[in-house]
Amino acid sequence: MPGTAARLLDLIFPPECAGCRKPTDAAHGLCPDCWAATRFITGPACDCCGTPVPTAAPGERPRCEDCTTRPPGWDHGRAAVLYEGPAREILLRLKHRDRLDLAPVLARWLARAGADLLAEADVVAPVPLHWSRLLRRRCNQAAELVRRPELGARGQVVPDLLLRQRATLPLKGATREERFARLAAVMAPNPARADLIPGARVLLIDDVMTTGATLAACAAAARAAGAARVDVLVVARVAREGFAHI
Repeated sequence: MPGTAARLLDLIFPPECAGCRKPTDAAHGLCPDCWAATRFITGPACDCCGTPVPTAAPGERPRCEDCTTRPPGWDHGRAAVLYEGPAREILLRLKHRDRLDLAPVLARWLARAGADLLAEADVVAPVPLHWSRLLRRRCNQAAELVRRPELGARGQVVPDLLLRQRATLPLKGATREERFARLAAVMAPNPARADLIPGARVLLIDDVMTTGATLAACAAAARAAGAARVDVLVVARVAREGFAHI
């Protein structure tokens, strides 16, 4: 019966590429062209922020120069793709166009990129939105990803572990210093969930990492509440200026 229902659904809503919406053999996947254009981070990458480090040896988990000189405040980090091409378009549709049907493919990317962190986490939580922004967007894309079964989280999934205590100015276009300043002391543990943090290994999930300011604010809140370890996992990493594909 489930197979019959799935076939019927495919007839009504034919599977399409998550990137360009061309017909595909299976739902929530990419066509060959979009797959080739998506920059999955599969080679050596920074163990802290997930940015590619082309000069590192295969299998090595170095720290990039930025994370070495300015540690972001969490322990380990992973990213699935670079924020460009089809991946960027998919994330923008999820974020601004209520395309929750795209969450499964992104959750699978997260599961592959952060398998080790997901296996070790006691608590898995999304980066929170302020209630006013949540009202406008109607969903928190990071929370939707955390809830997906494709993520394969072994720890306790807590969508409201942290709260955003006040609204902030938009971060788009802001410098690194401005982003960190605007987010200072913005995040806090949810009083109803605070007992889950002390001594726990906390894994924070978000859609995109640019400077890491938002995740750093969340990590600081989790550490202040007694987390033993804080890791981060994002779908996409904005490539640093001067990065070249190899």
